[in-house]
Amino acid sequence: MIAAAGMLRNVRTLRVEWCDCDPAGIIFYPRYFEMFDTSTTVLIERALGMKKIDYLKAYAFAGHPLVETRARFRFPTRFGDEVGIETRLAECGRSSFKIEHRLTKGGALAVEGFETRVWVVRPVGDPRHIKSHPIPAEVLARFGHGVVA
Repeated sequence: MIAAAGMLRNVRTLRVEWCDCDPAGIIFYPRYFEMFDTSTTVLIERALGMKKIDYLKAYAFAGHPLVETRARFRFPTRFGDEVGIETRLAECGRSSFKIEHRLTKGGALAVEGFETRVWVVRPVGDPRHIKSHPIPAEVLARFGHGVVA
């Protein structure tokens, strides 16, 4: 893995909705992972200049599934809160990359999220399975990296 020199990043703002919360009005923790997943997609869309459905076709690959994820919960967010999510590419390898998320409320860090994802393709003749594949040089360049050895 190579640390992200160009630090590809994106920030988005959203409001915590009732559907995100438990009966007490506090966000139900798995919803953070959904927000982070969407934030990763938005980051890659921004880097590649196209929507996910288009980049899946353009690079003939099956996606970038999670192989590891975790989070640190510092304080809860609640129904109606406006939050910001900063997402950045932290490291990039041959076929995998690491993403970090920082969810803030009023400038205070509420949740940190960490993901490791793998660039995958479907093997020829076996469309039910996926396997890791090197991230294309053009994508690495858009991510702010040269070719990774």
